[in-house]
Amino acid sequence: MTTPSGSPTPLHLSGNNAPIATEATHLPSEVTGTIPRELCGQYFRNGPNPRSGWSPHSFAGDGMLHTVALADGRAGWYRNRYVRTPLYEQPGVSRFALAYDPATSRIDYRVTTANTHLIAHAGRLFALEEGGFPYEVTPDLATLGVFTFNGALTTPMTAHPKTCPRTGELHFFGYRLRPPYLTYYRASSTGDVLQKQTVDLPRAVMMHDFALTARHVVFMDLPVVFDAERAATGDPPWRWDDGHRARFGVLPRARQGAPVRWFDVTPCFVWHTMNAFEADGTITLTGTRVPSLWRQGPADLGGGLPVLHQWELHLATGKVTETPLDDAPSEYPRIADTVIGLRHRYGYTAGFTLDAEPRHAEIHKYDLARGALRSTHRFPDGHTCGEPVFVPRAVAVPGREDDGYLLTFAHDRACGTSYLAILDAADLGAAPVAEVHVPVRIPAGFHGNWVPGTRPTARRFTG
Repeated sequence: MTTPSGSPTPLHLSGNNAPIATEATHLPSEVTGTIPRELCGQYFRNGPNPRSGWSPHSFAGDGMLHTVALADGRAGWYRNRYVRTPLYEQPGVSRFALAYDPATSRIDYRVTTANTHLIAHAGRLFALEEGGFPYEVTPDLATLGVFTFNGALTTPMTAHPKTCPRTGELHFFGYRLRPPYLTYYRASSTGDVLQKQTVDLPRAVMMHDFALTARHVVFMDLPVVFDAERAATGDPPWRWDDGHRARFGVLPRARQGAPVRWFDVTPCFVWHTMNAFEADGTITLTGTRVPSLWRQGPADLGGGLPVLHQWELHLATGKVTETPLDDAPSEYPRIADTVIGLRHRYGYTAGFTLDAEPRHAEIHKYDLARGALRSTHRFPDGHTCGEPVFVPRAVAVPGREDDGYLLTFAHDRACGTSYLAILDAADLGAAPVAEVHVPVRIPAGFHGNWVPGTRPTARRFTG
């Protein structure tokens, strides 16, 4: 494959990053091992899949959802579908041209790729991408339409909202390219927005993720900034700015109008947080860190590979202690959802590489009670995988935070097909518990979730 200009195919369209052309539903071609009977639900994963076959960047591809249904120790079906957004309906048309109204200078947030994540909240499923509104979909992956929390959402929504395991509330934010640059939201377990608060920032920055604790949310104001001059010429609009301070902002939860307290950190970029918690007057945040990003624009990948890192924000003194936890490149950190915002022992990541055809892939488990001791599941040569999603056992052993499974899609390059891998989270060195093979290739993607129990009932869109 070549680009429209005839140059070699870029990394984000090569190997298993290449898009697929067909929406399909398939029964599994083979199951190896034994699917745990307690896994009753669906595994969903989102990712970019440009309908035209071409996109200028990995973030720009149309959102395609993939799912495998499991019940009673058996695999039901695999299905993939596009999210029907205005960009899907007009493949190859400029997002800027569709979203921006020059007469009013307004941006239509219904224009989104919806290609980054899928979450469940208040009995609904949402496909997310940080530049636009959520799109509600059904368990069968039909698109119901844009969702704005009954009009309360007036900004884009992050692709990484956090659900509090104690209250069931959904915490999220939206960042914009014009003031106010950042808005924080808190929604009830039933989907009603309870809090909406703007946060002062000096300029528009890319803020991909944030963190939640039992009493606070933590924002990351980092030096990847919006460049309006580049945007006006059609170039990728984000770049690194050494003159922009790197800092974390701590905002009390559920206290409307409370001020944000800022903590300076060593300049870096953080795509994803693993978790945060507070104890003894300190907020401890763990995530994947790169020293810099896109100094020469989004084609510049020379800023370093992401590695696991920890920040301790000392609330009494305002000081920050930073600790590298590993030197092995990895990304897509996840934990058990039951400990989001709370002290946690274990975290999981996927090994990270910039190769289109890496020799193999790895899933890492970190024991943070033992100095971030790392154990690894290595896939066979020629097999690659994505983000690990933790699913607890139906009756977990008390005190065993890792008593459960890790789910991820994997690709077998030699066969040209893919499978859902089910790993024992407590013993990553063991062989997979099960592999659900499908007769097609599932392209590499971004994030997803396991949605347990009875499938949500598809409803007529009312959001």
